[in-house]
Amino acid sequence: MNSDVLFCQGSSRLRLHFDSSPSLNPCTRRCCQSPVTQKCSEISWQSHSFRIKKLASFFHPLGANRIRISVRKCAKDAFDSFAHDGVKEEADDLPQGLSYSESHSNDIDVIKILQGANTFLPHIVIGSTALALVYPPSFTWFTNRYYAPALGFLMFAVGVNSSAKDFLEAISSPGAILAGYIGQFVVKPLLGLLFGTLAVTTFNLPTSIGAGIMLVSCVSGAQLSNYATFLTDPTMAPLSIVMTSLSTATAVFVTPALSLLLIGKRLPVDVKGMMSSIMQIVIAPIAGGLLLNKFFPRIGVAIRPFLPPLSVFVTALCVGSPLAINIQAILSPFGISILLLVTGFHLSAFLAGYVLTGLVFIKAPDVKALQRTLSFETGMQSSLLALALANKFFQDSLVGVPPAISVVLMSLMGFSLVMLWTRRNKQDVL
Repeated sequence: MNSDVLFCQGSSRLRLHFDSSPSLNPCTRRCCQSPVTQKCSEISWQSHSFRIKKLASFFHPLGANRIRISVRKCAKDAFDSFAHDGVKEEADDLPQGLSYSESHSNDIDVIKILQGANTFLPHIVIGSTALALVYPPSFTWFTNRYYAPALGFLMFAVGVNSSAKDFLEAISSPGAILAGYIGQFVVKPLLGLLFGTLAVTTFNLPTSIGAGIMLVSCVSGAQLSNYATFLTDPTMAPLSIVMTSLSTATAVFVTPALSLLLIGKRLPVDVKGMMSSIMQIVIAPIAGGLLLNKFFPRIGVAIRPFLPPLSVFVTALCVGSPLAINIQAILSPFGISILLLVTGFHLSAFLAGYVLTGLVFIKAPDVKALQRTLSFETGMQSSLLALALANKFFQDSLVGVPPAISVVLMSLMGFSLVMLWTRRNKQDVL
């Protein structure tokens, strides 16, 4: 039987025409990704053997009972060969720039580890939260002094798994990058100012609580947003990394300035100290990871497979520890008010990122995926960085309570959206 199959390569769409045998088998999925180029392919088929006969052009819908192939290409001009009986390739018919690769076992191993760790991350976050509430001593040993090294390790992992090549395709979308930056350092601080002011004026909470909410709104995007984007829209992962990296790199200047602007009249802010700490906690580890890849690539390749599961473990500690340490403040009379305010702040940020992106990029072909990506970027902040800054630069310990709650709520809300949108994506494919 003849089957028309849609092949997506970046923004271009091509139609492949197949001559396949009538025997049908259960769908198979293969996913592979280079640790350097973030190339992801998803392949599923119903026919046991088929041969590429002809390369047609442009759009054609997938029909029922037809071969289904969806190829997602992130940043590498390569198309893996189908290692299957009865498959024959006609390389001359392929567009220039596409090649077939027969060996990608290392890529598969890396992506399996990465996907395995990421798949369990939402459940680990929920488990860490529950364990911290039920038995706080399980996390109280992970005290404030470990926050900065833990965040530094996560930043180092980002650097090791990054390369300039990863960002070439993402940089070609300057409008989306600018929108993400505005969401991070304009929309989010305005929401922080709103909810921080409400905390003091409407809920009659201490000024330090309002300052803590504002501090959360001033920090850069969370690396967890990259994980969340990878799980929902793999092709958007490089764009997410670029936006988070840009906000992280400029946070050394922007975060202290915003903190001084929003909090300076309420509590003293050590701008130089903040800049120095952000440089040590964020910029230096990322630069170290990039330099390791550049000058010691073999070491980078050797340690890269182990970084994702270790990052998930460190993230679990960073989620459970602030909750366990601040459990008394959370259970205090004003704890419910703080929970409501922090929840409202993050919910508004997620919603603002999604809605505003839909309005600005309404004509974009991938507007839904872009909406999800910018929703994660706007709604998920580096609350752990805010917590580290609160503990180091503010004498009132209550400033650290909103960031501690934010670490947990942001993770739970973000990965709840991951599960919701991933389920919808699967239903759309089927």
